[in-house]
Amino acid sequence: MTGGYKAKISGLGFYIPEKVLTNFDLEKMVETTDEWIQTRTGIKTRHVAEKGCRASDLGTKAAQQALQNAGLTPQDLDLIVVATITPDMYFPSTACRIQDNLGARCGAFDLAAACSGFPYGLTVAEGFIATGHYKHVLVIGAEVLSGFIDWKDRSTCVLFGDGAGAAVVSRSDDDSRILASLLGSDGSQGEILKIPGGGSACPPSHESLDQGLHFLKMEGSEVFKVAVRTMELAVRDVLEKGGMTLDQIDWLIPHQANIRILQAVAERLKFPLEKTVINVERFGNMSSASTVVALAEAVRDGKVKRGQHVVLVAFGGGLTWAANLIKW
Repeated sequence: MTGGYKAKISGLGFYIPEKVLTNFDLEKMVETTDEWIQTRTGIKTRHVAEKGCRASDLGTKAAQQALQNAGLTPQDLDLIVVATITPDMYFPSTACRIQDNLGARCGAFDLAAACSGFPYGLTVAEGFIATGHYKHVLVIGAEVLSGFIDWKDRSTCVLFGDGAGAAVVSRSDDDSRILASLLGSDGSQGEILKIPGGGSACPPSHESLDQGLHFLKMEGSEVFKVAVRTMELAVRDVLEKGGMTLDQIDWLIPHQANIRILQAVAERLKFPLEKTVINVERFGNMSSASTVVALAEAVRDGKVKRGQHVVLVAFGGGLTWAANLIKW
């Protein structure tokens, strides 16, 4: 990112709903087994929000923690960007809801890039910081996917969980900074991962509800192949853009899609799996919240240390992909 100012993450936070859904719970709901789920996805548990809980509720709690860790108040914020594919409603935006919940006085908008949402939002925030327009931008990934899952479809219902993560992106006054970012998309492959109903292409109706068009649909084998190839290339491209090599990277933090995808990406990159942050076994795929929650946990637990180099990478419906190279 060119510009007069550099951007860094000054504070992180996350919030996961308390209710846990185990593989054994799913065995009672759909034809599957704990062994089948673990073998194919690496997921043991996922968290689901209570009925009536909104993406803005989760996002607000994550944001409050991120602001506290950054040593800032909501009044310090210049902008709020919320990445979500499960907004409270079409409008007002979930970002506006969170702005009101926090008591902030700034601009706010939602961003839809599916599972790539947080790296997309981080790149947007970096741009606003680089131009000098803003000093502090709050980026949130928040999802309540449980409301958009067909709990009778065993190919999708075992994969996803609810949660939110947040990062305060601030003007950097030291060597901690986002070194490089990239965004990508391929709309020609949008059909393999989507929620077809609810928009102007298929407005809500009795027929669309009866056909289950408001649930997430995925062509699993196609998504797997494209996800692995795309994330590998995104990592290589962002490193080239930042003038670094893989052996200089301390941590790879990929979107937590499933363990097989993460293993395949690490293998193709020849990057050590032990230096790859993985929490999919506890949370499943939280879409836009996945990468930021994984980063926040790694920082909290002391894995990611000051001066280390980290790559975030994600892939999502759209198709979209994004990566960020960060010096912590």
